[in-house]
Amino acid sequence: MAPKTKKRYFGTDGIRGRVGSEGMSPEMALKLGWAAGMVLKQVSNAPVIIGKDTRISGYLFESALEAGFAAAGVTVRLLGPMPTPAIAYIATTFGAVAGVVISASHNPYYDNGIKFFDNSGRKLSDELEQAIEAMMDEPMVCVPSQLLGRVARINDAAGRYIEFCKSTMAHGLRLNGLKIVVDCANGATYHVAPHVFSELGAEVITIGNNPNGLNINDGFGATDPAALQRSVLREKADLGVALDGDGDRLILVDHTGAVLDGDDILFIVMSGQDEPVKGVVGTVMSNMGLENYCQQKGIAFHRTPVGDRHVMEKLIKEGLKFGAEPSGHVLCLDKIQTGDGIIAALQVLSVMVKHKVGLNALKQGFIRYPQELVNVHLARKIKSIDDERVVEAIKKAEAQLGEQGRLLIRLSGTEPLIRIMVEGKDAVQVKQLVQQLESIVSEVYGK
Repeated sequence: MAPKTKKRYFGTDGIRGRVGSEGMSPEMALKLGWAAGMVLKQVSNAPVIIGKDTRISGYLFESALEAGFAAAGVTVRLLGPMPTPAIAYIATTFGAVAGVVISASHNPYYDNGIKFFDNSGRKLSDELEQAIEAMMDEPMVCVPSQLLGRVARINDAAGRYIEFCKSTMAHGLRLNGLKIVVDCANGATYHVAPHVFSELGAEVITIGNNPNGLNINDGFGATDPAALQRSVLREKADLGVALDGDGDRLILVDHTGAVLDGDDILFIVMSGQDEPVKGVVGTVMSNMGLENYCQQKGIAFHRTPVGDRHVMEKLIKEGLKFGAEPSGHVLCLDKIQTGDGIIAALQVLSVMVKHKVGLNALKQGFIRYPQELVNVHLARKIKSIDDERVVEAIKKAEAQLGEQGRLLIRLSGTEPLIRIMVEGKDAVQVKQLVQQLESIVSEVYGK
């Protein structure tokens, strides 16, 4: 097989960057819409669906993409603010050639991004992305006026998606009697998620649901669950649900205020199935305790590089249904073909209701290895972590851990960060090693 051509625009999760930079400028979005339109209309004459999260720059990029697609002669349907998985779902049910999401997911408001889904609800193939990149290098030529794409808005998108989410609950199960705090991260789920849980019978308290264009992911949501923890304890709720800015991540909080990440959620979903699960997919960041549990139960545990795209590819290759990243991307391919925070939460709630036990009790069979994760902000852009001092520090730490733990240092694919993860059986040793590595990495690469 020939090696994949390195892409200049598309990263592991579409195109993402600081608004106004070369990578996320109005000019780039206009050209991208045109280039994607020229490529996608060779696949189908069906419309393109465009949705966005709540950050202020969404208006800018929505208009630029809309103009680019129209110039290529592609019909556009606009959804406005909608969760990423909702855009993927509606693209499939609407018969669109693709769904386009304007979002930087869990990043701050001053970043934004653009990613594509095909007509099956999955991320575009490498081949299509490479074809779009090649078209970006061509001069932009507008089709004749009579062939320009038309633009219209889909006004009932939220209602369609709410009903779909509700349909993924196990048949006949309701959430009556449960008190749930829902944190929408001031993002794309603010007008959707509360309705899903309340219409299924739960008493819902909502936080992080007043977006102003600048407060997405700011002090709320899956990347910062402290506000949710406080709210769950204050309201004496049964659990809390934290979504991120575009709704594809999920973090839970139990009635004691303890946080459950993607590893916990994957454990609960797979262990709560009526039929035996033959395998699941995690990443290099997944806790060793989860892998040990799977080994004990005869469940194949597959690791991939970080990124839900890699998890998805492995699930498809192995013919499996369930996968997750600790960060909260949870894939339940028996329900939807992309990560969906609301639907993942409903699968956990289905297990709770079916077994009539609390969230805290459901995670008890999962014995975690102590794990520490820190981020070091980069002072400059680097392509690899290859400084001799850092490499030597990594070797020493790995020797100390031996076979009783793991160490991972990697560049973030979405932010200017180096992520350091250490886990092992000895919590004191783990903390000491991560502090040592953080110190040397900060000295060499940090601000």
